[in-house]
Amino acid sequence: MNHRTSFTVALAGNPNVGKSTVFNALTGMRQHTGNWPGKTVERKSGTFRAGELSITLVDVPGTYSLEAKSPEEALAAEYLTGSTCSPPDGVIALCDACCLERGLDFAMKLMKKCPRTVLCINMMDEAARRGISVDCEMLESLLGVPVIATSAGKGEGLTELKDKLCRLLCGDSEPYCGEALTPKELCRLAVTSTGEADRRDRLLDRIFTGKYTAYPAVALLLGAIFFITLRGAAPLSDGLSFLLGYPESGAKSLLNAVNCPRSITSLVCDGILRVLFWVIAVMLPPMAIFFPLFTLIEDLGYLPRIAYNFDSTFRHCGSCGKQSLTMMMGFGCNAVGVTGCRIIDSPRERLIACLTNAFVPCNGRFPVLAVFLTVAARGKGNLSGLLLCLAVAAGCVMTLAVSKLLSVTLLRGESSSFTLELPPYRLPRVGSVITRSLIDRTLKVLGRAAAVAAPAGVVIWCLGNIGVGEGNLFSLIADALSPAASVIGMDGVMLLAFILALPAAEITVPLMLMGYTASASLTPTGGIADSALLLSEFGWGVKTAICAAAFTLFHFPCSTTLITVHRETGKIKWTVAAALIPTAVGVIICAAVNLIFP
Repeated sequence: MNHRTSFTVALAGNPNVGKSTVFNALTGMRQHTGNWPGKTVERKSGTFRAGELSITLVDVPGTYSLEAKSPEEALAAEYLTGSTCSPPDGVIALCDACCLERGLDFAMKLMKKCPRTVLCINMMDEAARRGISVDCEMLESLLGVPVIATSAGKGEGLTELKDKLCRLLCGDSEPYCGEALTPKELCRLAVTSTGEADRRDRLLDRIFTGKYTAYPAVALLLGAIFFITLRGAAPLSDGLSFLLGYPESGAKSLLNAVNCPRSITSLVCDGILRVLFWVIAVMLPPMAIFFPLFTLIEDLGYLPRIAYNFDSTFRHCGSCGKQSLTMMMGFGCNAVGVTGCRIIDSPRERLIACLTNAFVPCNGRFPVLAVFLTVAARGKGNLSGLLLCLAVAAGCVMTLAVSKLLSVTLLRGESSSFTLELPPYRLPRVGSVITRSLIDRTLKVLGRAAAVAAPAGVVIWCLGNIGVGEGNLFSLIADALSPAASVIGMDGVMLLAFILALPAAEITVPLMLMGYTASASLTPTGGIADSALLLSEFGWGVKTAICAAAFTLFHFPCSTTLITVHRETGKIKWTVAAALIPTAVGVIICAAVNLIFP
């Protein structure tokens, strides 16, 4: 009998088996997030009570094997086996009831390394909908370890899980100590299925992975996501901008009430707060729409099929199909796309994906592109929409081209093979999806952007308010940049605006209008059509708009993305490369457009 009252337990299993749902259901709000020692990989831990025991639950990165291929798998293997640190006191091995054989293969290997293991068969409700039945009592007798059926999304089975885990840790039940049947034989004895769901999955795969239908399906799906995001984000951004005007005016009234110097009041309100609130108002709504939609199709089981469809294309460019997933994450936010590169096993291919992610336009660049392309189309809505689609396609093509170039120059090597799971199609867990996408993707990135936007507000305010001769610092620097800008079909105000928009691309157009109007601070610009009309009034022609759009598509990523590249690679040189490579492409394209067209 073990008389300890506190234990550490690992939660382990393949990807996409509901680990996050189980973790959240057990630990609730008692969670902590940080990095594993010496790693950039995030570590989640939390505590819960099981009887008289206090248990610290550690969410281990999803893995298919204890023989590591990626940094995440290496970290999981090291922690579970105790090769580089103290092993956990026990393990909850999580399997998906809908594809049990694959999960059992890993779980049984884990049992040999970690004898005190509880086998948790999750998503039993989903299995029942698919006509699949799992006899957990038979599995328990065949394996000789505690086996619990759960539907964590509904909170079912968690009490029994805690009870059996408590008894195992206290020594009231025997740990795994012997051999068992192979996973295939175990499933033959303990799992029954009507096969109806498998037939449905095969039918859907004929569409989503078919030779002639796979690419159109991806294009239609992304098109729908873009349409919903752009249409839904505009009114939300306007509303949020209106609401954030209240704290800005409130702060100004408060500072005036305490007789704060006018320059300090203007710096705080017209500089720091205005830029910060602008970034939040324009950045938050599209991310809050895009990433839940993206996570819904991930939860549906479609994303691995996209990687499967694009694997051949990316392999010809020296990478692998998983890069297509990180590229698509980049449409929502390039920083999230860079973080998503962790799913790529090969360090070389992971670095290629990091360095090329900014070639696809993120949500922040879409409205900017739309403004410039509206100018280029001379207000013709259908034409501007077509040009925007072509710009997205150009970003994808350039991602492939530069990936190929890197794979034969700086990052030579053969394309690797990788394990790709095609999970069953399932109904998305909407509540979990929204929570996960907002917390893990949207809010974290927004926090990093806000941290950079505040000091950027100081810089922008100083440029607009410090007078030099008959103008200000903004106009002085813009004039100095004009000769270089003219080479790429732009003017100094445009180039300076791109540079100052490093914290967030969303402020590019307001910065340009600030420079053209000699304003001292960012001012509201209205919608896409209004902004395009204003730029046309300042002398923009078709060539200028095309060069601006090309440079928007191909130039250095935002500071949040660059910070993320550094966090993921740990090297300044790769962070610099991530900025210089797309900028070089943009300069070359804009210079060519400027030379070819009058």
